[in-house]
Amino acid sequence: MRSFSVGPLLKLAALVLATTLVAACGMFGRNKADTVPAANIPAGFDVTILADKDNQFDFDGAPLTAEDLKSAFRYRQEESLPMSSVLLKRGEKQKVKNEHIVALARLAYEMHFKAYLEEKGGISELQAQMKDSDSDKARSEQQEAKHAKEDKQ
Repeated sequence: MRSFSVGPLLKLAALVLATTLVAACGMFGRNKADTVPAANIPAGFDVTILADKDNQFDFDGAPLTAEDLKSAFRYRQEESLPMSSVLLKRGEKQKVKNEHIVALARLAYEMHFKAYLEEKGGISELQAQMKDSDSDKARSEQQEAKHAKEDKQ
């Protein structure tokens, strides 16, 4: 009868486990598809916000939800305050999450300003990615607004 050695089998199992762990760690990282390297980074930003806990933003020392932040930005636009570039930075106790990025990119698209993200010493521009149905809806809304403006004149 032939004896079977367990040593090589254990080494193979450890190698497979290590490979699986490395692959799994890379799988849960943030998707960088909504950030692009910014070619024309402004020297200064009109508004700087910090990531806060519970997917909120710290704007001028006040924690705001995405809807509250939209209201604050709308106020700035109504008062003709500078609102062309917004920088999102890591908070004191909170890192930037996907929810922060998605909310700010959506606001930037809806309110027509450029949003930037500062992460690991680099700055990249946030761009909203729309589904085909969303882009069709946005295009039809733009056409309706254009026709309403023409009718007004």
